[in-house]
Amino acid sequence: MTFLAIDSQKSLLTLQKSQLQFEQTLVMNQANWIMNEMSARSEELEEANPNGTVDLDNDPYYVMLQQQEEYLTTRQDALDSQISLLDNEISSMKTMVQNNIKSSCGLNLISG
Repeated sequence: MTFLAIDSQKSLLTLQKSQLQFEQTLVMNQANWIMNEMSARSEELEEANPNGTVDLDNDPYYVMLQQQEEYLTTRQDALDSQISLLDNEISSMKTMVQNNIKSSCGLNLISG
């Protein structure tokens, strides 16, 4: 019956993975919005200054967007790592459950 406990743990990890994937979707949506906002800000500044060059590094709003985008990229990488670790753990537990079931069936056949 150990496989039931392991299977329950696997289900919990699968739920955690789903939560992380949901957060990952939110982060990606935020990053996409920020990229669009950065592009719009760049165009806005270029239109306001058609004769000169636009220095985006001196625009506080653009710099803030860049910082948020960098943070979200870092968060995305962290989520990717966590999801990968959970995938490995879930796969390992799945294998343990299958082996435990096979072993249990084998013992039942032997003791018959």
